[in-house]
Amino acid sequence: MAAMTPTPAPTAPDAADTAPDSGAAQAGATARTRAPRRRPRPRVWRGAVLLLAGAYFLVPLLASFVFTVHVPGQGVSFEAYTQLLAADGFTESMLLSLGLAAATIAVSLLLAVPALVAVRLGSPRLRPVVEVMCMLPLVVPPIALVTGITTVLRWGPEHLSRTPLYQTFLAVQNERFPVVLVLAYTVLALPFVYRSLDAGMRAIDVPTLVEAARSCGASWPHVVLRVLLPNLRASLAGAAFLTLALVLGEFTIASLLGFRPFAVWIVTISGAHARMSVAVSILSLLITWLLLLVLSRAGTNPATVSSAPRTSPTSRKES
Repeated sequence: MAAMTPTPAPTAPDAADTAPDSGAAQAGATARTRAPRRRPRPRVWRGAVLLLAGAYFLVPLLASFVFTVHVPGQGVSFEAYTQLLAADGFTESMLLSLGLAAATIAVSLLLAVPALVAVRLGSPRLRPVVEVMCMLPLVVPPIALVTGITTVLRWGPEHLSRTPLYQTFLAVQNERFPVVLVLAYTVLALPFVYRSLDAGMRAIDVPTLVEAARSCGASWPHVVLRVLLPNLRASLAGAAFLTLALVLGEFTIASLLGFRPFAVWIVTISGAHARMSVAVSILSLLITWLLLLVLSRAGTNPATVSSAPRTSPTSRKES
């Protein structure tokens, strides 16, 4: 009887090798079936919203520009723009508004920056009190503010005519440069200046910077001018631009007090020279935008490139 040799059975794949592959395949298939398909976001709506926003701002400007250059019966004429420099009072009112804006920016920053630094360093509990005081001009309307200023200016000369303060009341009402407008505009600009500077100081660690500078022997003026202000450039630029826009467009206080800055001059000539007044308004918007670009450029820190050569990790290990 011949010896029967058993034939080797076919070897099955190792369960340890196939289990992970099959499990991963099943998990991947399940994830594909369960995962919802992401629909592409419609870009049409974004373009439509931007188009409507652009039309909302540009269409009135284009209509105003067409009104200034189109004369019925004569066609296109740019006399409204060419006669601006020769118009009576244009240069004086513009220079007066720019001077008032510069003085208001300087006074408001000189008041707000030291106060906010002192509150943040010395007494943080007083921050809500300072915030409420700076926000009060938003509650008080300008007409009420100018009524109070007029009452004080009338009361002063009547009761202080025999004192040295009489000349002070006359000096603040000088038509060439009315200081009383600077004081009123400073009060109106306090909310915007406070919000801008407060946001900038929250973004930096003021106590640490001041302590580090003082430990190196820096004086308080050096700390404020060389340490804090460079870190607040964006906030200072924002506060300056908001104050500038406020002063260039303010009409109520200046008109009721009897002064003639740029906004009052535009309204004054609107009756006799309608196209010129609209042209001046368009130019004032362009000037404001240009100053915005300048201030935003001044508020951004220039990128500094280090001149030291970079060393790779391998060279560091070898050294």
